[in-house]
Amino acid sequence: MELSSFVFSAIVLLSAAAISVALFKHLGLGSILGLLVAGIVVGPHSPGPYVTAHVDDVRNFTELGVVLLLFMIGLEMQPKRLWALRREVFGLGTIQILLSGLAISAYVSIYEPSWRVALLIGLTLALSSTALVMQLLHERGDLATRHGNATFAVLLMQDLAVVPMLAIVPLLSDLGTTTSLPFAEQALNVVGMLALVIVFGRYVVPFALERLLRQSNREAFALVVMLAVFLAAWAMHQAGLSMALGAFMMGMLLSTSRFSFQIQAHIEPFKGLLMSLFFVSVGMSIDLPAIADEPWLMAQHVLVILAIKLAVLFGIARLFGLPRGVATRVAFLLAQNGEFGFVLFGFAKTLGIIDSHTFVIAVGVISVSMMLTPLLVKLGDALARRAERRKNAPVDFTYEKTGIQPKGRVVIGGYGRVGHTVATLLEVNKIPFIAFDTNPTNVERGVRDGRAVFYGNIGDLELLRAAQVGSATLVILTIDHGPTALRAVSHIRTAFPRVPVIARARDLEACGNLLRAGASRVYPEAIESSLRLGAEALQMLGVSTDEVDAMLQGVRSQGYVQVAE
Repeated sequence: MELSSFVFSAIVLLSAAAISVALFKHLGLGSILGLLVAGIVVGPHSPGPYVTAHVDDVRNFTELGVVLLLFMIGLEMQPKRLWALRREVFGLGTIQILLSGLAISAYVSIYEPSWRVALLIGLTLALSSTALVMQLLHERGDLATRHGNATFAVLLMQDLAVVPMLAIVPLLSDLGTTTSLPFAEQALNVVGMLALVIVFGRYVVPFALERLLRQSNREAFALVVMLAVFLAAWAMHQAGLSMALGAFMMGMLLSTSRFSFQIQAHIEPFKGLLMSLFFVSVGMSIDLPAIADEPWLMAQHVLVILAIKLAVLFGIARLFGLPRGVATRVAFLLAQNGEFGFVLFGFAKTLGIIDSHTFVIAVGVISVSMMLTPLLVKLGDALARRAERRKNAPVDFTYEKTGIQPKGRVVIGGYGRVGHTVATLLEVNKIPFIAFDTNPTNVERGVRDGRAVFYGNIGDLELLRAAQVGSATLVILTIDHGPTALRAVSHIRTAFPRVPVIARARDLEACGNLLRAGASRVYPEAIESSLRLGAEALQMLGVSTDEVDAMLQGVRSQGYVQVAE
């Protein structure tokens, strides 16, 4: 491709992506749907100019974004947290794949006489999109919630299911299994590659990164991190596993190192760019002429498969003890089909298991279901909130449940680093309190501390009512997720106008938003840290403590105007 042609294609793609993302975010539909639509516009199946006809090559390259996304998630996932999810991974995840796969296979058998092809299609469409769902959870700040944990567990099991799925394809082919490795050799290959990733992630990479940090070699640090990610992805690919799974393992191995935050800072820009291009490439895969040829049949396939997965996911989530609202969110998050289907159906087409027409229809179903996901998630949220409001037995946070009288206690939203510190200060001064957090790890920590810490979303009006916030002396919001904090302040100010609220904010902009929503006091942590640092410096330089305290009080009383950028 000539340089001028490449530059023109880049201009067309970036223009379409920028306009679509801006428009769809303005409409409240999210950036992912905008990127998918941009892909349709610049794809080879649209009537206008397209950037390339080699969509498969583009998608294969941009799947590196999925690899980096899973690596970033691994960085945030401590091994003990993963171990705590083992029941959901191997129980909920396995049952979902089998039940959804068999149900979809039964539906496909109506149109496909070969049971082998129907089984292959059913099991493949039972999988969900790791890239799409994890990106949505990441954007919404829901990775640490109960439905986020359950969703992640199912997706992890689906990634592990890649091995048997790949093994099934040659067995279903008339060409036989001559291309498959013997089971013993394949198992040895998997164990060897797993050992390679563990050794590198546990010992070699941390050693190299520490040496480079001592030399202040930031460029080489970033290159070694990228090398580690792609080495792990390659190793798992060689073992017949998902590349994303390898990247996740490497991230989890490095999550306990002291470099994790610096690694995240280096990887985030590359991940964001490649993930955006990945969703554009998925949009480019949507074959509009094929859909136009059989629009009602395509719509039927998409709706029936979505309905099957919604019913199965909701049912087994309830069987595993998840509340109705959580089960609803999990079902709508995972109802779509996954990008792994592009690879598996392509493999099946090469072996002659499916024909070109079936391949086009299957890829179309996957692409359309992915495109509908942002809308499905919004619908799932609405239904979940409705289900939570209609519960006949609200959660009991009375004296009998908590051991703390509702009248006069403090309610803390968030039991992370800041919430734990606030709780400690209250406890030392013998002030009764109750705390809520959506991260099960933080809740477990509170229970170990012997404190009244419960799982709950402080931004949920029904939870605020159940916690009898109207009787509280004070509400302290320590959460760092802006939208949730805004919802909480708005609900409290509307339902319990006399209860004062003090909140933590990231910066002055977030501070202003919370104050306008009705917070009594808001403290921007970045500026407060800077003020404290400056105050200590002034005292060390001879300025009296009284003068420093008066200056700090003046800055705070004037809304930090003096130090605003």
